[in-house]
Amino acid sequence: MAHADTAPEGAFVTLPQGRLHAIVQGEGPDLVMIHGANGNARDFSFDLIDRMSEDFRVIAFDRPGFGHSDRFGTPLGPLEQADILRRAALQLGVQDPILLGHSYGGAVALAWALRAGDEVAGLTLLAPASHPWPGELGLWYRLSASALGQHLVLPMVANLAPRGSVERTLSRVFQPDPVPEGYLDHLGLDLTLRTSQLQINAQQVDSLKGYLDGMYPGYPALTLPIEIVHGREDRTVGLQFHSERLEAEVESARLTRVDDMGHMPHHADPELVADTIRRTAQRAGLLP
Repeated sequence: MAHADTAPEGAFVTLPQGRLHAIVQGEGPDLVMIHGANGNARDFSFDLIDRMSEDFRVIAFDRPGFGHSDRFGTPLGPLEQADILRRAALQLGVQDPILLGHSYGGAVALAWALRAGDEVAGLTLLAPASHPWPGELGLWYRLSASALGQHLVLPMVANLAPRGSVERTLSRVFQPDPVPEGYLDHLGLDLTLRTSQLQINAQQVDSLKGYLDGMYPGYPALTLPIEIVHGREDRTVGLQFHSERLEAEVESARLTRVDDMGHMPHHADPELVADTIRRTAQRAGLLP
């Protein structure tokens, strides 16, 4: 049902463990886009892919278990996801890419750079989850990752949640920026409310802090160009706990703090994000 209502916009890359869906558009240096929690590649095809495809060959993946990509087994951490995406990218002939990661996708982009930094030209990170944060996640995240949440609560949400509740959740993620008109329909209500995707997302978000605890000691060794955009009003991924720490720990990282911006920089100010991607590529020697 979900796939019938929101058809794939791209093609599939077949790996031994399953298939990954990728939207590929444009020509030029390779730019790989990695979406955030409970999203899919359509988050980027709403605007950013078209905006960047004149300067780059853009490859936007559905992460394993999201959008139209297969699950690839048990819920995977950022390093495992990065390995899968990297293998798929190699099949597509990707060379020396700029990796763009938003939110949870920022953790996957950083994991990719930690695994194979000599194969990556640079990183553009949008409100990235990069470091373990103080305290615990809210009750909803802990409940949804529990056995009760996985087997009872999330299936009920998937089948009974009204559109209005999804719109309110989106508004909280975007605030203080507005949700662009038509965004939810483009992203796919049917895809985002699938039981399987909700389950995977809950488990990934619940386990992320532990994975980041193991990753962040490796960041200071990264030497590739890193450009970061993070809104000062982001209430989903705190600027001070993530991007500001990344900037302080990595010599090659440059952080753009944006006043009155929330968690979705590529929708709140897509041209700023486009310029930041181009600047990453220029620092990497891929664009003049």
